[in-house]
Amino acid sequence: MKILPVIMCGGSGTRVWPASRESLPKQFIPLVGAESTFQMAMEVLADDAFDTPVVISNHAYRFLIGEQLQKMGRTAHIVLEPESRDSGPAVAVAAALAAGQSPDTVVAVLAADHVVRNRAGFVALCRRAAAAAAEGHIVTLGIKPNHPATGYGYIRPGAVLELHDEGHEHHAEDTAPVYRLDGFVEKPDRATAARYVAEGYLWNSGNFFFRADVMAEELAIFEPVMAEAANEAVTGARRDLDFTLLDPTAFSRATKKSIDYAVMERTHRAAVVPADIGWSDVGNWSAVWELSERDGDGNSVRGHGALVAAKNVHIRSDDHLTTVVGVSDVIVVTTQDAVLVVGHEHGDKVKQLVEKLRQQGRREALEHKRSYRPWGYYQSIDNGARYQVKRIVVKPGAALSLQKHFHRAEHWVVVAGIAEVTRGEEVVLVHENESIYLPMGVVHRMINPGKINLELIEVQTGSYLGEDDIIRIEDVYNRQ
Repeated sequence: MKILPVIMCGGSGTRVWPASRESLPKQFIPLVGAESTFQMAMEVLADDAFDTPVVISNHAYRFLIGEQLQKMGRTAHIVLEPESRDSGPAVAVAAALAAGQSPDTVVAVLAADHVVRNRAGFVALCRRAAAAAAEGHIVTLGIKPNHPATGYGYIRPGAVLELHDEGHEHHAEDTAPVYRLDGFVEKPDRATAARYVAEGYLWNSGNFFFRADVMAEELAIFEPVMAEAANEAVTGARRDLDFTLLDPTAFSRATKKSIDYAVMERTHRAAVVPADIGWSDVGNWSAVWELSERDGDGNSVRGHGALVAAKNVHIRSDDHLTTVVGVSDVIVVTTQDAVLVVGHEHGDKVKQLVEKLRQQGRREALEHKRSYRPWGYYQSIDNGARYQVKRIVVKPGAALSLQKHFHRAEHWVVVAGIAEVTRGEEVVLVHENESIYLPMGVVHRMINPGKINLELIEVQTGSYLGEDDIIRIEDVYNRQ
């Protein structure tokens, strides 16, 4: 039995701002280790227990997903939601897609931004959960708590379930007990969390296993509008390059609700497999610190950092030297345009900070100075009232759209590689240490015809320099 893994990949990760932002959220950045959590999840799914993964995300992240898969040499079916409707409709879409293969397809819904240290144990527990799902249960992995956390919902396990199908590979976890799920409870205060841990409650990991027809039946009972909208969105989906685009009209009718509220807290088919696999949802900076290598004083440094007389400090700084003296129990994160200092006990309040920055209209709440595009990236260097300077990197063989601007002119200076530039009716090759001027309103395009990255400095001048002053005439990536 192959398990069809469906990776939910649409979150914004505001609790680990400023490294994670809406334009480049935490599942795509190397928070722990050298790979992103999305890439770590894909590595786990390389096991032969799993079928080719389905990745459900949104339009903004489609090329990030494609690029990270390409770097790994992995493939996936990438399905794009027209808008965010919470996890319920996404699971409904997963069930509809799986049913298209076969009604008895077993689906594993997994998060792109979680970390599992014991990967072999996780795969074995997935097999166990899938065996229970094949018999008609909707199964979640319940994490065995190692402390009374207040940031997680809890699961109350009930009686042990007897499974009939034991016909799969023999791992220690294959005989792990599967319990009836007696109830979900919301995030508790510390005293209640301590009681839950003592009474054998489990953390809700948000990983679910189900047979496609079983989830479809439960959705039809509890959320018929959501189920119908998801089915129609899949039926009306269309292909665009390497992506599947759900029908926007149908999907917009789906009830906006989490799968916990939509089904899991109402179904009588819920079950749970206890899991002790070194799991973390990397939910805040304290979790990143816990997952990081630390010295004898509990300090960890990623990038450029130094500490004196400090304990339990985490520094993350990829660009600037960041130093800490005489303080303890804090996280210090430095990026090119923002600095965060937060105490371990206040990690979940970073989300409130980001919302405050949004309300103030701060660009830093949403965007990095470096913005990724399907052709490469650009990075802001300097700007003023009527000018902006950017560094632009174009991947080999990639092309920007054929475009024009109404309010700005541009001057490109090539510092590495070679640019093939369309300017009006002419096509010009611009080599290293050469430049080209693009007057306001001229139709233009840049292509990297070479085998190495094309790097250039762009100077924009004009009365309006916003990214929305781009009129795309032709685009190989089908952007509007």
